[in-house]
Amino acid sequence: MATTEASAPPRKRRFYTQLWFWVIVGILGGIVFGMLAPDAAKGSKWLADGFIQMIKVIVAPVIFCTVVVGIASIGNLARAGGLALKALFYFLVATVVALTLGLLAANVFDVGGGFTGQPSAAALESAAKQVESGSNADQGGLTGFLLNDLLPTSFLGPFVENEVLRVLVLAILTACSVSLLAAPLRTRVVGSIETIAKVIFGIIKLIMWAAPVAAFGGMAYTVAQFGTQSLGELLKLMGVFWGTCLFFIVAVLGLVSWWAGFNIFKVIRLIKDELLIIVGTSSSESVLPRLLTKLEAAGASKQTVGLVIPTGYSFNLDGTCIYLTLGALFIIHAGGETLPIGLQIGLALLMVLTSKGAAGITGAGLVTLAASLQAFGGEFFTAEAIAVGIALIIGIDRVMSEGRALTNCIGNVVATLAIARWNGELDRERLAAVLDDPSLVDAAMELEHGAGRDAERAESVESAEPEDKELVESAR
Repeated sequence: MATTEASAPPRKRRFYTQLWFWVIVGILGGIVFGMLAPDAAKGSKWLADGFIQMIKVIVAPVIFCTVVVGIASIGNLARAGGLALKALFYFLVATVVALTLGLLAANVFDVGGGFTGQPSAAALESAAKQVESGSNADQGGLTGFLLNDLLPTSFLGPFVENEVLRVLVLAILTACSVSLLAAPLRTRVVGSIETIAKVIFGIIKLIMWAAPVAAFGGMAYTVAQFGTQSLGELLKLMGVFWGTCLFFIVAVLGLVSWWAGFNIFKVIRLIKDELLIIVGTSSSESVLPRLLTKLEAAGASKQTVGLVIPTGYSFNLDGTCIYLTLGALFIIHAGGETLPIGLQIGLALLMVLTSKGAAGITGAGLVTLAASLQAFGGEFFTAEAIAVGIALIIGIDRVMSEGRALTNCIGNVVATLAIARWNGELDRERLAAVLDDPSLVDAAMELEHGAGRDAERAESVESAEPEDKELVESAR
């Protein structure tokens, strides 16, 4: 009977049929390849870059659809606005805390204080390109941010250029417009956009087959590049950065999780597949669609997930914030200078603004750091000093990029669950059950992102009777 098949719990899949296993295989294979044939491995970076490039194609449409559906399905602009204000307040507090932790770690461990090396010519050339990108990104503080980064110049342009902040603005305007429609028409419009989102998720399903190959190429390149670095202060910077990120996750996000009624370590276990993909690709954007499905299946409301996750990808970049303040003080200390505490606070306040919109793609942190230092100006951050400083960091940036992306991802997951709890839109019993047994979300993940035998199961669910579908939806 259809009812029996649809309501039956999903069978436990063998480990070698799951994406996380093949991502691990790709990572381990990349490490071995990078160690045994470093010269050839340096040419494998295009595998990860190509994967990220394909993911970037669908990021803007995913964000647009999920934000529009998330806000418009509420049907009440005042309620949606309250949710958005709570999210922005949370993001602001998290940003300030992350930037402050970066400053404290840089001063306590004196990163860059004992540096005596010089960047290579290749690193200087690459750094000059990053500084040039940073110059283009810096166009006059708040006014420049509003005109050049936030407000769209056309409706389709942000989608073509993959400008996440401008896509968010368009999505919010569209959602507000849809919310003002009569209820029957609003329901049809939201349903149409949800249908488009399902098509986009189908594209993602195909792209994700390449994740293990991307992990192989990205890790091979990282090992090959990093193996040539032997400067102690750079290793110290990397260690302090990863340690600070770990402290932020365990202490800060752990405290937020405790307040919201869940355990941070169980949350990390829930999203382990997505974290492994990030390790291989150094991009948190590659897992955005999977997080949308998984968090909704874990008990957060569709409205909260649809608004908080996409917005967090531009406004809640905890790992990037830690990187910015650590990197800035490393450049100062490596040049034999010091920055008074008052100026450090001023720099951190500036970075509250400049950190927004650095969207988790490999290299975005360097560009944002260069833009922040140029915007701050002063005798410590001349164009020459910035170019040399970026050149010093660029050799280990990819390893640090993985730390940024992992911290950003975990931070956004915790933010979504915490804000859902704050707004009374979190099924706490469902979340507790999922955190104790993450396999409870497998059915939802298979329906949206599965393949092979999982796809056959999805097709059987789609062809089932309506009452049978409701049983499966309740399991999600």
